[in-house]
Amino acid sequence: MSACQPPVSAPDRNRPIGLFDSGIGGLTVLRAIKARLPQEHLLYLGDTARLPYGTKSRETIVRYTLKAAQKLVDEGVKMLVVACNTATSAALPSLREHFAPLPVLGVVEPGAQAAVNATRNGRIAVIATEATIADGAYQRAISRLLPEASVLGRPCTLFVPLAEEGWLDGPVVEGTAHRYLDDIFQGADGAERPDTLVLGCTHFPLFASLLQRVVGPQVHIVDSAATTAQAVDEALRRQQLRRQAAGGERGACRFLTTDNCRRFVRTAGFFLGQPLQAGEVELVNI
Repeated sequence: MSACQPPVSAPDRNRPIGLFDSGIGGLTVLRAIKARLPQEHLLYLGDTARLPYGTKSRETIVRYTLKAAQKLVDEGVKMLVVACNTATSAALPSLREHFAPLPVLGVVEPGAQAAVNATRNGRIAVIATEATIADGAYQRAISRLLPEASVLGRPCTLFVPLAEEGWLDGPVVEGTAHRYLDDIFQGADGAERPDTLVLGCTHFPLFASLLQRVVGPQVHIVDSAATTAQAVDEALRRQQLRRQAAGGERGACRFLTTDNCRRFVRTAGFFLGQPLQAGEVELVNI
């Protein structure tokens, strides 16, 4: 048990929610939480010095994730949100064991539950990075909830650099989406097509509108950032940890990164929907 965890008997509702990712994709989760819970303080850590996690061994991912989480716990957070699909898949059980009883949430289970709730024909497609699809985390999570579901995973690696360059629409991005998805949603017989698409990477919500056009209006798109924000809200309510802000006071956001503040500032605006200033990002060593 970590000596840095908050006391169980007297949780401080004013502590921030801590979020981390190997880079900046998890900012879509922060943005969704901020929209749903504007009164909450948020502390985000992007471990950009060690990205991408997806190419590392499970043991290395767990080690990196525990270090990132420890930094947030040292800062005094009341909850940890693993805003990274790779880290969730590899390290969530270790995080929960190491930092108990601090609440620790990942992005996979909320997305899987939303997909199961949305599907009508039991056919679900998941798009994510190659590492997340190869790990099978979403496939396992959906199958636990709906054993008869048919789950198809498709790696869509190019969406990550496109998002980080701010290329969120246009012929290049739309052509990429068609290349990845047409055989799933257009080529198969109608009865065999998935009726639900899970965005299993925190970069991918930026493409939600474009992807809806590509797969068609009949397909329900599950945004893992939005479903994680809902899960955070529910967990705060259950544990009576919601911040009570007077007069509609909004919570503050802090941003930490382990490398290259300038690039973090430049790319973060695509994910947050508003620009960051250099002074708002702190370089840390974990």
